[in-house]
Formats: sequence, structure tokens, C-alpha cells
Amino acid sequence: MSASVDVLPVQSARLTAGSWAALITLVVGAVCLALEPIAPWLVTWPAAWVLPATDWVGTGLAWFLNGIKPVARLFSDIMAYPMNWANFVLGKTPWPIVIGVVTALGWYLGGLAMASLGFFGLSFVLASGYWAESMNTLALVAVSVPVALIVGGAIGILANEIPRLKSIVQAVLDVMQTVPTFAYLTPLLLLFGFGPVVGLIASAIYAAPPMARNVMLGLERVEHEVKEAAIMSGGNRFQQLFQVEIPSAATQIMVGVNQCLMAALSMVIIAAVIGGFNDIGWEVLLTMRKAQFGESLLAGLVIVVFAVVIDRMSGVLATERQRHDTRVVWAILAFAAVFTVAFWARLPNPSELTLLDPVAQAVDQGLTDFTLTNGAWLDALKNNSMFYVLLPLRIGLDQAVLPFTWGFLWTPAMSYGLFAAGALMALLMAWRGHVTGGLTVLIAVGMLETGIANLPWPFVLTGAAALGWVAGGRRLAVLSVVLLSTILVSGLWERALLSLYLSGAAVFSCAVVGGMIGLASAVWEPVWKVVRPICDMLQTIPLFVFLIPVLMVFQIGEFSAFLAICAYAIVPMIRYTRHGLVNTPDEMMEAAISSGATEWQIMRDVRAPYAAPTILLGLNQTILYAFAMLVIAALIGTTGLGQSIYLALGQADVGLGISAGAAMAILALIADRMVQGFAEEKRKALGL
Repeated sequence: MSASVDVLPVQSARLTAGSWAALITLVVGAVCLALEPIAPWLVTWPAAWVLPATDWVGTGLAWFLNGIKPVARLFSDIMAYPMNWANFVLGKTPWPIVIGVVTALGWYLGGLAMASLGFFGLSFVLASGYWAESMNTLALVAVSVPVALIVGGAIGILANEIPRLKSIVQAVLDVMQTVPTFAYLTPLLLLFGFGPVVGLIASAIYAAPPMARNVMLGLERVEHEVKEAAIMSGGNRFQQLFQVEIPSAATQIMVGVNQCLMAALSMVIIAAVIGGFNDIGWEVLLTMRKAQFGESLLAGLVIVVFAVVIDRMSGVLATERQRHDTRVVWAILAFAAVFTVAFWARLPNPSELTLLDPVAQAVDQGLTDFTLTNGAWLDALKNNSMFYVLLPLRIGLDQAVLPFTWGFLWTPAMSYGLFAAGALMALLMAWRGHVTGGLTVLIAVGMLETGIANLPWPFVLTGAAALGWVAGGRRLAVLSVVLLSTILVSGLWERALLSLYLSGAAVFSCAVVGGMIGLASAVWEPVWKVVRPICDMLQTIPLFVFLIPVLMVFQIGEFSAFLAICAYAIVPMIRYTRHGLVNTPDEMMEAAISSGATEWQIMRDVRAPYAAPTILLGLNQTILYAFAMLVIAALIGTTGLGQSIYLALGQADVGLGISAGAAMAILALIADRMVQGFAEEKRKALGL
């Protein structure tokens, strides 16, 4: 018995693929740090080795864009007509009619609850004094969404009809999903000029991929029997597609319409950066720049109201087929028309309404009072988070620990002590059979001492290759190294590491906090009843609006950007964690209960392992959300690729904008593929 016990640690300590990957990464990192004094190029890529890739991209794109500029300007002139007509119709229609139409549509789709949502939502917009700006925003959405639906639908159908194109289309859609929106605003600005139409086109481009994906998914899911019935009925391919398959996929396609609407609305403020358009997005930007946080929050809430109303109504349109009494619809429209005619002379100008101005002023005054009263502990929270968490992650303990920040100076002896403690913990874990975990601890200690922004480039490339090899095999490992090498030789490496640091810190925080909230929501239903509406609200808020509350309290800075990224990216982690934990098969739960397992044992040994693939998918979405928000957060104090993209937009530097956007897309794409690889491995292990 004792002999078998003694052998167990040896058997379990054999090096697996993950252990080999961690060991190689650790050795490369140690060699780079040891040789840094005599070979500094191992840590910092020499400037002489940097290729002028940004200039090449800028020159090539400028030549291409100048070649197609006449066609683009013609298209811009054509799109100006529907844009102007939509502005005219929505701007000149009396506000009672608009509110009546939205209320009637709400009743038709969802009954009293939906009608109330439309009525009170539009009434809030009216009371805000931003009615004219809101109608301009709706005009932009009303024109950009049909363009996105047509283009996205055509791409989805084309990919379905020509299977050889499907993989190419999916790759392009992946790139479009990961490239930051600001990155392609620069070429659009050069192509179409400055004005509302370029904002419209940017919104349509951003909103088209969700439609294309859902059309492809819906057509793929049409049952084989339905397709065979269409063929046997004698219909040609056009009839089979448009009379049978597309109607069968209508539910999934309507989900695409919902996502398309939300994507177009989320681009409102971003489009305002280059649109110069008197819409609600421009109001948010203008009031933010003036530090009028009460007015900025009010304008942001107007966008939130539109997002919630559009999301709920289009969501019902996609998921529910029940429609309510049309007689009530006509009664609501008739009442709106009669009310408009009866009170025509006394209808107030919606742009002159100031009903909510006292609220905005009270918010500003309350914020001032709050910061004056609690400024000490707010500054302490921000400074402690920066000095003791974010700064060491960025530049390492050896540079972050200073008398000014920590009260003492970090010494080489402390570094040796830290590595010794890490080595002791790693040996203990290896002795207990967790070799990979022990090696990972040593790697984490080295990264903490060095800082993510100062990591040697061979270590990063080796680590990416190792993770790719474990997650997806040789192909993913090679792809990761090749793509990261393009960032390295382009001169964007340091900025890429800064982006990786901030997004990584935010993703880790979201994974921990969001995972705990998702766990609590799965275990206690009352918690989910509170968390669910908050998640719904956070998912419908456009990206820019997340900047307003953190700016109000913490002002411009990296900590504010970190909080904004976390607020936007935490929702998928909460939702996927809860979804995975509550959907454990009944037979597995019954077997665990009948074996006498406690609630904690069931959670640890049954529900959590089964939920692991779903939780990893939530982590994947959190990563993509964090990178998407990273560029927006550049407006309030981040460094790295996001700041480069924003600066490129202001300078009309196409090369820098596209190169930095491509670098950020590469980071997001590699992370996406790795997490998907681990999730697929978990699914195979569970036999799913």
C-alpha cells in the first residue's frame, strides 16, 4: 500500500502537452532575462529592425482610395437623398404622431407592456429637450439599417449558395468583428468626406455582419426534409430559396435584424465623430468635452431609451408570432391624430422643452457635492488601484515599487526572494501532481516582476505558440506566431503590449467578478431577478455611454478606462456562467443526488465541469467586448493601440489607423481562437 502511495505522485507528475508548453515558455523567458545585460535586443525589438509597414499601408491605401474616390463620392451623393428625406419626414412630423405610431406598434407587437414602454420611452425623449437631435439619430438608423440588411442578407445568401465562399466570408466577418470601429473611420473619411452620410455608411458597415451571420446560420439550420420537399415540388432554385428556405429561417433572420438595429444604434456616437451631424451622438460628445456631465448623462439616457425600445420591439418581432388587436392600433393612431389637430396651435416646440434640465443641473450639482465630500476616499480608491494593482501589472514590481507609491524601494534581493517563493510553490504543486500548475505559477511570478509592457518579445511569441499548440494544435500555434510577428516588425509592439495589459486586466476582473455573480445567480434565483435587468440594461447601452459615469466620478485616467471596459465586458461572463450552471442535464443531477453528494460537491464535481465549455464561451465574448471597448476608452486616458487609432482618425493617417486596428484585431482574433480551442476540448471531454 505504501509503495503504491509513493508511486502516485511520480505517475501524476509526468509532463503532459500543457506541461511541456509551460516549461518551454518558462525557459525562454528565463534565458531572455538572464541575457538582457549583454543582448538587450532579446527584450526590446531594435528600432533598426522595424519595417515601415505603416507607411507602406498608408501609401497603398491612399493610392487605392484615390482611385475609387469618384465612385464613393457618387454613392455618397446618392445616399444623401434618402438621408435628407428621412430627416425631413421625422423632423417635420408632429411629436404626438411619432409617439402615437411607436405606442401603436408596441401594442401590436407586445400588448400593453410594450405599448407602455414605447409611450413612456418617447415621452422621456420629448421631456429631455433632445427631440430634434433624436429624430436626426432615428433618420440615420432608418437609412443605415435597410442598407445593412440588404448587404448583410446578400452576403449571407451568397455564402450559403456558394459553399467555397463560406469559409472566406466567415473569415472576413471575423475580421470585421474584431477590427475596432474607429480603425475604418479614417479611410471612410477620406473616401466620403466629412458629413452625416459618412456616419450613415459607417453605421451600415458595422451593422451588416450580424445580419450576414444570422442569415447563414438560419439557412444552415433549415431541416433537410424541408429542402427535399421544396425540390420534389418542382420549384427552381430561386423559388426553393425565397419561398421555402428563407421563410423557414425567418426566426433566426429576425434575430439578425434585431442585432443589426442594435449595432447601428451603437454606432451613433462614433459616427458623430466624423459626421458633424446635429444628432444625439454629437450632443453626448459635445457635453462630455465641456464636462457637463448632467447634460451628457441625460443625452446618453436618450440613446439608452432608444436602444431599449428598439431592442424589445425587434426582439419580440423575432421570437413571438402572436400579434394583438389591430383595432386598438387604429384607435391609438386616431387619438394621436385628433390630439395633434386639436392642440396644433398650442403644441410646444419639443426643442424648447426644459422639463428635465433641473434634473441635469441637480446631477451636476450632486456630482460636485459628492466629489467634494468623498474626494479623499475616491482618490484613495483610484490611486491604490493604480499603484498596487494596475501599475505593477503594466511595468512590473521592480519599477512600480517606489518610495512614492509603496513607501519603499524594490531591490534585487526582493526579486530573488519572490522567485524563490514562486519556485517553492511550484515544487510543492509539482510534488502533488500539478506540474503544469506549478510551472504556470513560476511564469506568472516572472510576468509580475517584469510587467506585461516589458515582456521580452521571444517570451511572448513562445508563450503564444505554446498556448496555441495546447488549444488548437500546430496550425493555431503557427498562426499565432506569424500574426504576432507582423505586429513586432511593424513597430507597434510596445503599444500592443500596453493594450494587452489593460484588456487582460479587465478580462481577468470580469472573469472573477462576473463568474462569482453568475454563480450566485445560478444558486439563488432572487439574485438573478436583480441581476438580470441590470445585465439587460448594460447590454443595450451604447459603448460611449459607459464613459459618462466613470468620468463623472473619477475623471480622465487609466483607472476610469479600466472601469468602463469592465462595465461593458462583464455581462457575457455573468450570463454564460449562469446559463452553463443551470442547464446541467437532469440525469446527471439525479445521479449525483442519489449518490449522497452535497450541494457543494454537486457544484464542484458535476455542474461546474459540465458548464466549463459554456463558461469559456462567455470568456471568449468578454475578451472580444474588452477589445471593442478599448478603443472607445482611449478617449478618456488609455495608451496603446486604442490611442493610436484615435490619433490616426484626428490626423487622417490611414496607414497608422489601419495598422493599429489590424494589430488590435490580431490580438482579439488569437485570443478568440485559443479560447474556442479550449472550449472545444472541454466539449469533447464531456462527449458533447
